[in-house]
Amino acid sequence: VQLVESGGGLVQAGGSLRLSCAASGRAFSTYAMGWFRQAPGKEREFVAAISKSSSSQTKYADFVEGRFTISRDNAKNTVFLQMYTLKPEDTALYYCAADRTPSSFATSRYPSDYNYWGKGTQVTVSS
Repeated sequence: VQLVESGGGLVQAGGSLRLSCAASGRAFSTYAMGWFRQAPGKEREFVAAISKSSSSQTKYADFVEGRFTISRDNAKNTVFLQMYTLKPEDTALYYCAADRTPSSFATSRYPSDYNYWGKGTQVTVSS
C-alpha cells in the first residue's frame, strides 16, 4: 500500500490543522493506522493510532492531552489527524503508517509494528 500525507503547514500557536493520509489499494480497511512525528534532531515518536475494526479503537501519546483526534474513512481509504490547540513543540514532520496486523483491535505505538510509511507532511507551529 502507498500512503500520501497532506494538510501540513504553518500555523500560529493555539491554531488547528487537519492532516490527511490517503492510501492506495483496496485493502485499506485491513490495516490499523498510525500517526508518528519526528522533529529535527529527535527520534520518531508515536502520536496516535486507530484500529481496523468497525469500532475503531484509538490510542494516543500522553503529550496529545486531548488535543488531537484520529479517525478513518474506509470508504475513502483515508485516515485523518485533527489537531487543535497546537503548540510550538508540535512542530515536526508527521508521518502516517499502516500496520498489517491480524488483530481487529490492535493500536500499536511502536514504529517497528508498521509495515508501510508515507513520506510525511511538515507541521510548523510558530509562537
